Amino acid sequence: MAKREMVIDPITRIEGHLGLRLVVDTESRKPIPDSVRSFATMFRGFEVFSIGRPPEDLPHITSRICGVCGASHANADVIAADMVYGVSPYPMGVVLRNMAFAMTDHIYDHSIILNMLEGPDYSQAVVSKLTPSVWDEAKNTLAENRDVHGFTKISDIMEALNPITGKMWQYAMKFQRYAREAGVLIYGRHSHPSTLIPGGISTDLTNAQYIAIGYTYRLTKLTAWAKYNYLVWHDLLSFFENIGYADNGLTYDPPIALSSGIFEDPDSYSGLGDFVEPEEFYNNVDSAVSKRLLKPGLVLNGELVTTKYTEIQASIMEHVAKSFYMDWADKVKNLEFYTEEDPAGNKLLWGIHDPAYHPWNKITLPNPTERDWASKYTWATHVRLVWKDGTITPFEVGPYARLLVTSMQPSEFGSGNRTLKVTLPRACADELPPSVCDEMTFEWKVPMKSTTIYRLWARAFNLLLNVYAAWVNVVRALDLIKSGNTETSRPWKAPDRITRGVGFTEAPRGTVRHWMVQKGGKVLNIQIHAPTTGNVSPYDDYGRSPFEQSVINSYITEEVAPEQWTGLDLVRAIRSFDPCIACAAHFEIRNNGRVLKTIRKIMIPHTYTP
Repeated sequence: MAKREMVIDPITRIEGHLGLRLVVDTESRKPIPDSVRSFATMFRGFEVFSIGRPPEDLPHITSRICGVCGASHANADVIAADMVYGVSPYPMGVVLRNMAFAMTDHIYDHSIILNMLEGPDYSQAVVSKLTPSVWDEAKNTLAENRDVHGFTKISDIMEALNPITGKMWQYAMKFQRYAREAGVLIYGRHSHPSTLIPGGISTDLTNAQYIAIGYTYRLTKLTAWAKYNYLVWHDLLSFFENIGYADNGLTYDPPIALSSGIFEDPDSYSGLGDFVEPEEFYNNVDSAVSKRLLKPGLVLNGELVTTKYTEIQASIMEHVAKSFYMDWADKVKNLEFYTEEDPAGNKLLWGIHDPAYHPWNKITLPNPTERDWASKYTWATHVRLVWKDGTITPFEVGPYARLLVTSMQPSEFGSGNRTLKVTLPRACADELPPSVCDEMTFEWKVPMKSTTIYRLWARAFNLLLNVYAAWVNVVRALDLIKSGNTETSRPWKAPDRITRGVGFTEAPRGTVRHWMVQKGGKVLNIQIHAPTTGNVSPYDDYGRSPFEQSVINSYITEEVAPEQWTGLDLVRAIRSFDPCIACAAHFEIRNNGRVLKTIRKIMIPHTYTP
């Protein structure tokens, strides 16, 4: 067997610093499974320096985790803060949260991810150089929706994805700005919202009608853009599907996928809390979250096993066997906030695994060491699902997981047969051809496998659903303005006893999960899972992360000698998740690969010395 070791470090066009190491069998053109390692080279310290702060401060601190999807972390924290205080917004506050979130993180980010970060992998500049036979095929293949988007051949779409000069690249730059502007009308700024508070949102609605007008003007343009963008990507991805690329980058077969759902129902979420006991808030959260526009749920081995928010959160485990941290289980059990049950009295991790490894009990103890491929090799931790039947497994989050979960249960977009359907209204944009103005209906049968191109397909379709969600909420906002119900927020008060909250929401790249413990208005503990925390996690006895699994199931299509392989198919697989390693910040001083110095003096604000 001829072998070649490949180290791709850093992987570019992602958020943060991520590397990939593997050995490829050059005859089969496939990675040797045991050799694959994806590794994060950054450390996140937010869980350390957030201790002792008021819960209401945390949305404004943790949004700094990421300069792209900061509102996702802010929204997860504000939901957790709602829960620990037992208070939720009035309907108008819920609507405004939804409207801003749809724009600044989702419509904005999906546009960039597809066309500026992932798109260049399918551009003429890359395809014609590394896979010339695919380029020749593209030049001879008509685009199905050419009469609408104007690209006659698939090769024309590839040219439009060339960085800087390509039309799709340029359109993405323009339309993402409209989305940010619309969100800033409510959030005050991007990417770190200044208006999110427990029990509501502090947006000034003195001139609410002007906010609605400015938002709707931009939403109209973005509606035309979402249609145009989907039709272009539909044609490009159909081409790759037809030439046999559909299975490249497969994660789990059958799927293992999780989503929290997104976009609260204003009446249901508003009804959760007006100075209720936090435990009552927690006990009622499943009903409210079930009414999110995109649905919560866990798909385990291809079956939808739960749609309950509380069951999902109680099932999450984190450990650090191959990560640059110390174990904490023997330290946390004597601390004030340690618990073995959720507020409803259910056993964390179902009593199957040590509850010390549930995030409410986890302590972040960084421990930098030399990288060892057989031992500790990454700053990412092991995020695993512990299910009632004894299954312990990694799982996937992201646009594919979000749409699969929604498609497997009744929703506004379908009956639960895995087919999603959405209609967007007539809307035009001066920048786009008038052929996209008409009302259009889109339909997608979500495949029972997550692969490189199906993850991109899900992202393009997800953009349509985000635009639909924005329209649903702007219409509701106009109704509330018309009826004079513009009050947004309820005041909060901090219980003197320990209370726990969990805030789950969806970033464009997948489920964001924040666990919070407070007492007397001070945070005793917080743990944060960005979508990439689990997607990039190292291998263990329970399995491989989605990143590593997708690389194992990739094959090299580059039409050059093995010594010239760049890893195009491997980074396509990983970029299709839109990694965000900046949700974990660390730095080292190195010389010729040798660590000279690491930043180790990090205050651990608990009652022991690591």
